[in-house]
Formats: sequence, C-alpha cells, structure tokens
Amino acid sequence: MSNFKKSKMKKYIYQFIILSGLALAAGSCSKAKLNPVSSTDIPSNFVFLTKDRIAHQVNGLYAQLKVGNLLGGRWVIYNDVRGDNFINMTGNGVTALLIWNFSVTGSDAEINNTWNAAYNTINQCNLFLDGMTAGGDTVIKDAALVAQYHGEAKFVRALAYFSLLQLYAQPYSKDNGASPGLPLRLKGLTDNGHNDLARSTVAQVYTQILSDLNDAEAGVPGDYGDGSLNVTHAHKNAVIALKERVYLHQGDWDNVIAEANKIVPASAPFKAPTGVANTLATDLKDVFTKYTTPESVLSMPFTGANEQPGTQNQLAYYYLPDLGNGEYSLNDDGIISDAAWKTTDARRAFVNKDGDGVSWLRKYPGGDPYVDWIPIIRYSDVLLMLAEARTRKTNSVDAQAVDLLNAVRHRSDPSTTFAPASATELIGDILHERDIEFLGEGLRGLDITRLLQTFPAKGSAGAIDPSNAAYIFPAPTSETQYNHNW
Repeated sequence: MSNFKKSKMKKYIYQFIILSGLALAAGSCSKAKLNPVSSTDIPSNFVFLTKDRIAHQVNGLYAQLKVGNLLGGRWVIYNDVRGDNFINMTGNGVTALLIWNFSVTGSDAEINNTWNAAYNTINQCNLFLDGMTAGGDTVIKDAALVAQYHGEAKFVRALAYFSLLQLYAQPYSKDNGASPGLPLRLKGLTDNGHNDLARSTVAQVYTQILSDLNDAEAGVPGDYGDGSLNVTHAHKNAVIALKERVYLHQGDWDNVIAEANKIVPASAPFKAPTGVANTLATDLKDVFTKYTTPESVLSMPFTGANEQPGTQNQLAYYYLPDLGNGEYSLNDDGIISDAAWKTTDARRAFVNKDGDGVSWLRKYPGGDPYVDWIPIIRYSDVLLMLAEARTRKTNSVDAQAVDLLNAVRHRSDPSTTFAPASATELIGDILHERDIEFLGEGLRGLDITRLLQTFPAKGSAGAIDPSNAAYIFPAPTSETQYNHNW
C-alpha cells in the first residue's frame, strides 16, 4: 500500500470510529442495520435526544467489546495459544499461527485488528461519556440511571484498557509498572486529529483503570433483576471481580483480598452476600450451555446468527475438528497430562480424544453459527484469586485459601481434598487448579505473564522468557506510523 493511500486511510480512521458508534446507537447492535451512506448525515447530538437512543448506545458499547477481534473471540484465543496447552494443527497464518509460535510482527493483521478493536471500543465509551455530560444526563434526568450509564461506560472502557495491557505492555510485576504502557485516550475523537499521544506508563494505565472501576462500582446497580442482564452487563459484583483481577495483576494482595471480601463470605458455602447471588454452579457444564448460571459473573453473549463472532473468530471453530476447523488440539504435554487431574474429574469431559489419539477441547459445544457465550469472569476465578492473594499475603497455609481451593476442586472432583504442607505447595496447587479450571478461557497466558514466568516450549515453538522481545505483542504499525510521540 502506498504512503498516500495509508495517509488517506488514516485521515478517515477516526471519522469511521465516530460514525460507527453513532450508527450502532441510532439503530441496533446488529451490523445488518448499519447504513454507511446515511450515517454520515447523523448530527453528533442525535443519539442523545431521547432516552431510548441513549439506552441503545449503552448496548452498543457492549456490542463493540464483544467483536470477534476482541473479547468475542480472538483476544481469548490469543491468550490461550500463547500458553502451553495447545498445539497448532493447520499451519494457517490467518488463525494465530504466528502468535502461537511467537513470530508475529507489528504489521501483521492480528496485532493491528485487536488493537484497533479495543481503541474503537474505548473511543465509543469516550464519545458516550462526552455526550452524556453535554446533554444526555439532562435527557435521562433520573440521577440513578445517569450514574448507571456512566458507570457502565467506564466499566467497558476499563476492561478494554486492561485487555490491551495484557498483550501490548510489559507486566506490572516487571518493574512496578514503570515500563511504557498505552496511549491513554480519554476524550472522544470526532476527527482525524489527536494522533500524537505519548504512551503513559503501565502503572498510570492501571491507575486510570481502577479509577474507572471505582466510579463504575458506585454507579451500576447491584442486581438488574434479570438473569441475562446479570451476566452480560456491569453490575457491582462484576465490577468488584474485575477490580480483583486488576489488583492480582499488580501483585497488590491487600486490595485483592479487600475486593474479594465484598463478594466472598469468610467460610463455605461461598456465595456473594450482596447484589447478584453469584456462587459456583452445581454442574460446570451448565456454564457453557445454559449461560446465565449464578457462576457467570460476566460473559460475552451471542443470541443468534446475526450476532456470531464472525469468520475464523469463533472458539469452537478453533478447538473442534468436527464442529469447526480444528486449528488447535490440546497439547499432550500440557495440563491434560497432569496426573493429579483425575480421570474421574468432571472437567475431563471437556477433553475429547479422537480416533487418531489427538485430544481436543470440547468446552464450547455449539457449531455453526457459533453463538456459544464466552465467559470472561466466573465466580470460581473470584475464589481462586482470593485464595492466591491470601496465601501470598500471609506466606502460610491459609485456612480460608485451602477451603476456597477445595470448593472449586470438589465441585468437579469430590474425591480430592488438598492438604498442602507449605505456602509454596499451596500456591502451586492454586495455579494448577487455575490451569485446569480455565482451560480454553483465555487466562493461561495472563497467568504466565503476570507472574513473569517463561512461556514453555510446545510442539515446534520454543520457550519464550520474559527478556525476549516476543514476550509481549509488538507495537502495531497502525499506531506507530501515525503517532509521532510513540
């Protein structure tokens, strides 16, 4: 592509962002209802003239977050295949091969598409917040609903920034967040300017994320009174759970514990005492088939063929040969080889071996049109994060931490009870349980990087230690070519 064409493309990139946001808000979350011709004639205040239009905009923020290049598929897949539990089977460069073997470059589509999808989400949140302040608040009038909408937008923005940090910036634990992080864009962009913005440090981005989440916690409801909304929209427990995850990645054990204590009682049975009654589902497979279980704190929903994540973004497409393309099998040397993971454990049902002896992940059972909901935060994660933080904080075999760990294991394997002899053993048990429990849910890569561990070798892909430049994603050329302050 010529420099002239690239420049022309960049000239319209932010116009596309704002117009796509307006079109989503004025119509619906479905691409089928977008009209790129008439959308350019939408006045900037049009979407803030009525309560219904504002409500559509809020839904549009979640719709952008779950696009295929972000939390609707590829972000989850990328964090999985960077870890050690999957083997590439097809050699297809379009479906994360270069991410799997750590050879991706800043000009590759995967790097740019995920970056652009996240910043598109962030900009839509910024535009929404700006528009609400400029007049939308007055249209809504109801102070509680105004606070809710602001809180939901800040929650989505925080989740988008957190998602970017985990792939494109050094882990906080490397140097207490002193490394370069991301450009912090907090005002809505309506033209092709404002490209040049220096990166804030990792610590500064985390500070902004937590500021947004604190505001969100104060504004969003404790319970929507609707099973679907309680899984797909920000409520207080969802915000608290995300804050817990953010503090975990900072190694701030005190605050992990403080946040978790809001939604986890001191002893079993573990069930959120306020807000949505989050607790472990009796049968784990219900989380992946019924979707609105009390364990599901936050999920990305897909309700029909018109909402599917899009070609080659779907989880079942990647992980199943019969329902999809079988891009990635399970690594025989990964967590499925763990002898402590008993064959009688109910989670073994998610591991399916074909006639050739190749193991596949069957957590996402739906085929075309691939509308399985994607879990982003589950209550089992809330429990295991608290267990880890308590153990690291006390450097002991913390009794509550052991109870939390056993609660998760006993749900799937009542025959195993952990009785670790040391804090080191308990931490190892917790991390192994996370590896089993969240297989194929996008958390394995996050756990490796937050702990500054080496990505183990798998198949033909070698090990990658934290000093290797490939440990994090390269800077996307869609940003560096036009941001002269990068």
